[in-house]
Amino acid sequence: MTKQNEPIREADHTGWIDQGPRNEQRDRQNPNILVPPVTDHGTVTNLRFSFSDAHMRLEEGGWAREVTNRELPASHDMAGVNMCLKPGAYRELHWHKEAEWAIMLKGNARVTALNENGESFIDDLDAGDLWNFEAGIPHSIQALDQGCEFLLVFSEPDFSENNTFLLTDWLAHTPKDIVAANFKLDEDTLAALPTHEKYIFDGQVPGPISQVSRPGKTMQEPVTLHMKDVPAKQFEAGKVWIVDQNVFPAAKTISAAIVMVEPGGMRELHWHPKAEEWDYFMQGQAKVGVFNSNSLARTFDFQAGDVGVIPKEAGHYIQNIGDEPLIFIELFKNPIYSDISLNKWLATTPAQIVADHLNVSTATVKQLPSEEAAVVWYDDPTTPKKSNQSNGHTDDANSFFS
Repeated sequence: MTKQNEPIREADHTGWIDQGPRNEQRDRQNPNILVPPVTDHGTVTNLRFSFSDAHMRLEEGGWAREVTNRELPASHDMAGVNMCLKPGAYRELHWHKEAEWAIMLKGNARVTALNENGESFIDDLDAGDLWNFEAGIPHSIQALDQGCEFLLVFSEPDFSENNTFLLTDWLAHTPKDIVAANFKLDEDTLAALPTHEKYIFDGQVPGPISQVSRPGKTMQEPVTLHMKDVPAKQFEAGKVWIVDQNVFPAAKTISAAIVMVEPGGMRELHWHPKAEEWDYFMQGQAKVGVFNSNSLARTFDFQAGDVGVIPKEAGHYIQNIGDEPLIFIELFKNPIYSDISLNKWLATTPAQIVADHLNVSTATVKQLPSEEAAVVWYDDPTTPKKSNQSNGHTDDANSFFS
């Protein structure tokens, strides 16, 4: 925070005190908005929204809240839902017009699904595990003994959790005689059918999957991914787990990277050429700087529970400014993950070209990093490099959640 928590920038002696009225808690949470770096310039739209500011829909079996382009107009590709279920509670049988990518944040749950070939699927997931249901695939989610909280990401920015195809809602709006004929039952037998959607409702914690009878064929392509089976890419100041169609074939629309940045580290200067970046911050505090061409630059502050958007092709960095590992997820509406590293670009360009652009010597250019390193240390280049301290974390992404 700035000196006396005021919009005064010492670097160029600009600004003055804010005499109020003001929200000092917000100012403390957003020091780089209160006092932007001198490099910020022009008008860049808001790229941040917190789930803490989203409407909370409370139901008997849990709750849900969403961040769509209504809350974050800068999002052009995706929307997100944060949901929690009591032990045994259901997110009822349903399907979507959009693809659904999800990560279990806390607890455990059972998911079921059916594809267009009549093949069914069932699996139990723990914190850190993923699932993916492409558009039109019917599915359900039921919390197990710990209850669960998870993040859902959808492939359209105007998606709303309140506009899904729900089993009970459909049947409640279909003539009873048609339902009876479809199920080959008499109407009296169906007298207790729900008259409105159940959405999130209480249930009993189920027994082991081995005790569940499932007639028919089983899906050949799993729609879940256990993150203990996905190796991390190690970098000097953190780790990255890439989750795209190469490792999760069922995810045909959305790809992701789960990123861990040690205290004192940063996600290097880079950009993404294929899709807009939709971020969810799970732990820690971050400073994010975005350059969107034409001298447009803005810096934002993020913490756990926040959603961020970075425009397609916009240069950016993500710095850990806290004292614990920063953990966030980068998501893209593209089946294959891709990025371009500024370091790698300059390293593969003839040194004289780079030197002429940066007004430095070719000797200096040759000292620049020669390889992409997604997570690097933020420090004075004259000081010794730090060692990679993992704070006891392993390569298993599940450990961050459990």
